Parts: sequence; structure tokens; C-alpha cells
Amino acid sequence: MAATRVVLILGAGPRVGASVAEKFASNGYKVAVASRSGTGAKTANGFLSLKADFTKPDSIPGVFAAVKTEFKASPNVVIYNAASLTPPPDKDSFLSIPVESVTSDLNINTISPYVAAQQAVSGWETLPKDTKKTFIYTGNILNISISPVPLMADLGMGKSASSFWINLADITYSARGYRFFYADERQKDGKSKGAAIDGPAHADFFAQLADHEGNVPWLATFVKDQGYVQFK
Repeated sequence: MAATRVVLILGAGPRVGASVAEKFASNGYKVAVASRSGTGAKTANGFLSLKADFTKPDSIPGVFAAVKTEFKASPNVVIYNAASLTPPPDKDSFLSIPVESVTSDLNINTISPYVAAQQAVSGWETLPKDTKKTFIYTGNILNISISPVPLMADLGMGKSASSFWINLADITYSARGYRFFYADERQKDGKSKGAAIDGPAHADFFAQLADHEGNVPWLATFVKDQGYVQFK
């Protein structure tokens, strides 16, 4: 009997999160989605909806426990899609952002996904060896390109920090067959997609990553309808 495949999507918004949930469900996965508006019940699509506060990293283990209780298996695919930034009170000075806001945004952008990765690895150790185990972080270009826009400060700090530990995790856990990806949708010329990211394009690419298809590195830059594209 085939092992139950479970995906947990942390940060289930109406664009990327919703598209990814539908794609994985169509591929036969049990789907759990976690967001601030989670209900603790099944959605009309049959997804387990869980409430999560990503500003509080210590709440993340409870989400994983709820998934395992519901599906009798830990999620073999974990997707972290939450993100946050705080506009600086002085729009020309990012250092005017209150420390409390920086801390909250870093919790969402870096610390909570780190805890999610810890929980993922702990759960993967209980799954069959031949089950593919994958952690995907929805990134952007800010980990390699500093935008001279104060508005982007908290988001850029968080994406940069997370890209480091995701890279390290992919290197150090690869021998166990675990993959960690920082997924970044780009335009065809390699420029940032900004706010114009495409939900279905993420869904298709994330499904490919979950199957460990192709020789895609941890820095998984991709273009709609093309899949992985390396940019230099």
C-alpha cells in the first residue's frame, strides 16, 4: 500500500497558496493549509484549514501536530509561503522602522520557517525511506539583489537570512534525500516579478520540486511555462 502523501502549506493566501493547494490535491496529496483565518475544520475542497500566527514561532509545532493527528502521517512536503514587511514611518529612512516591527517581520520571514523546517525534518524521520521529502520557501530576488527602497527592508532582511539557512540545509541534509528549495519566480530576462507573481506557475513548479524532478539546485529560480532557469 502506497504511503500517504501530505503537503502542509504555511501561509495559504488567495494566489500562490490557493493555487498550490489545488495542484497538490489534484496530484493525490492530502492537503493542510495554515493561515491567520484558519478554522480548524475541512474546507469545501476537503483541505484541512488550520489557524496559525507566524509572528509566534512557538505556535508552529502545534500546526504540525494537528496535521499528523488528522492524516496519521507527517507532511512529506512543507511549503512556507508567509511573508511580511513594515513600511517605515519615514519613507526615506528604513531605520525608522520600530524594532518591534522588525522583530515581528523577522519572525514571519525567517524564524517561523526555520521552526517549520525543524518540524519537517523531525517528521520526515518517521516516514518511509522512499517517500520524497521536500521543504519549499517562497522567495524572491531580494536575497541576491539589494533594492534601494526602504519599504523593502524587513522583507529583504528576512529573505536573505532564510536563503542562507535553506542553502545550508539542502547541502547538509542531501545525503538523507531531503531537499530544501528557495523558489523565486522571475521574468524571462531574469528580472524580479515583484507583485506580479503567478499562482498557477508556482503550483506547477512546486509540484515538480516535490517530485525531485530534474537537477534543480536549492536556489530554484523559475519562469512561467519554462520551469527552472538559471540566471547569473
